[in-house]
Amino acid sequence: MNIAILSYHTCPLATLGGKDTGGMNVYVRDLTKFLGKFGIHADVFTRSQDEHVPHILHDLGYGNRVVHIPAGPEHPLPKLELINYIPKFAEGVINFAADKKIHYDLIHSHYWMSGLAADFIREKWQTPIIHMFHTLEKLKNQNSDVVPSQEIESREEGEQKVMDLADRIIAATEDELKQMELLYQINKEKLVVIPPGVDTSRFYPISSDEAKAVIGVPQDENMILFVGRIEPLKGVDLLIQAIAELRKADVFSKCPHYLIIIGGDPESHPSALNQEMHRLKLLCKQLNVESLVLFLGKRDQDTLPYYYSAAEVVVVPSHYESFGMVALEAMACGTPVIATHVGGLPYLVKDGTTGFVVPDDDPSALEIALTQLLCNENLRGNLSRNCVEYTKSYSWEKIIPRIINEYKKLLV
Repeated sequence: MNIAILSYHTCPLATLGGKDTGGMNVYVRDLTKFLGKFGIHADVFTRSQDEHVPHILHDLGYGNRVVHIPAGPEHPLPKLELINYIPKFAEGVINFAADKKIHYDLIHSHYWMSGLAADFIREKWQTPIIHMFHTLEKLKNQNSDVVPSQEIESREEGEQKVMDLADRIIAATEDELKQMELLYQINKEKLVVIPPGVDTSRFYPISSDEAKAVIGVPQDENMILFVGRIEPLKGVDLLIQAIAELRKADVFSKCPHYLIIIGGDPESHPSALNQEMHRLKLLCKQLNVESLVLFLGKRDQDTLPYYYSAAEVVVVPSHYESFGMVALEAMACGTPVIATHVGGLPYLVKDGTTGFVVPDDDPSALEIALTQLLCNENLRGNLSRNCVEYTKSYSWEKIIPRIINEYKKLLV
C-alpha cells in the first residue's frame, strides 16, 4: 500500500513553536514514521519554503520520504497568498509520482488547503481521499474576538468544500465530530473518531535531575511549563495572570517556581516581535512578574521530552484546542497537566486523575489548581503515575491499526 500524505502549508520536520508549527507537524511526522513501522509506504508532500533544504529527505525512516514541492517562492508566505499556489503544488505531486513511477493508492490530507490540493490530484489519480482538519475556523471564531477577514472567509469556504469532497474525515474527539455535524452539515457516515497518538519511545518519564542536566536547568529550580505557538488563542496571558496571583498570594515563598514559555522568537528586535509576544512581555512588566517568566523561543522537537520531564506541571490554557498534543506528550512523560475546559482538552486530561481541568479565561481557577500541584509533592507523584499508565492507550502502536483499517475500507 502506498499513501500520499499532504501537508501543504507546513513541514513535519519544522521546529516547533513558530507561527504555523505545532501539533499538526508532530502528528504528520509520527503518522508517517509509524505507518512505515507497520509496513505501509507513505510519502509526505509539503510546499518547499527554503531553496537550501533538499527537496527529498529520508528523516522519517522506513523508506518514507518528506518531499518538498516547489510551488511559488521558496520562502514562507501568508496563508491567503498560499491559496494561489495550490494547483502548482498539486501538479508537482503528480509529476513526482510520474517521475518515480509510483502509484499511490490513497491520499491522506491534513488541514483544509491540503484537502483542496488533494481534489486536484484525485482528478489525475482517481484515488480516495481521507482528511484530517486539525483545527476548524468556525470553532476558532467561536472562541476568539477575531474580526472576520478575507482569509477567514476563504478558509471557511475551503473547509466546507473539503468536508464535501473527502471520502472519509477523521475527527480527533467526539466533540469535534459533533461540531462538524452542527457547523458544516456534514454526512455523519463520512466521519470517524480516531485520536492522535503519542510516540512512547520518545515521550516517556526521564528522571528530573537527568532532564534538567540536559536542558541546563539548575537542580534546585522548579518549573511550570507552557509549550505552543505564541498567539492569542493559546491563552498565555491567562497563565501569566495566574502567575501574578500566585506571587501576590505569596505561594512562591513556600513553593518557589518560575514559568518557562517555549514558542515564538523572543530575541527579535522589538519592532520585529509579533504582536502577541510584545503584548505578553508588556503584561509581564505590568504585573511585575518579569523575573518569574522566561521566554525561551522555539525548541527542536527532540528536546521536548527533557523539558516535559523537568517540569513540575505543564499548563495548556488555550481558548480553543481541537485535541491538545502538548498535553498528551507531557502526560506520557509523567508530568501532570492543567488545561482549560475547551475543545478536546477535557476529553484528554482526566480531571483529578492526570491533572486538572479549569474553566476557560479564569486566572483565579488556574491559580487554585497550580497551588494544589506546586505545593503538594505527593499529589504530583500520584498524578504522574496515573499519567504514564493512562497515555499507554494513546501509543501510536494502538492508533495506527485503526487508521490503516480506514484506509482498507476506502480501498475495497
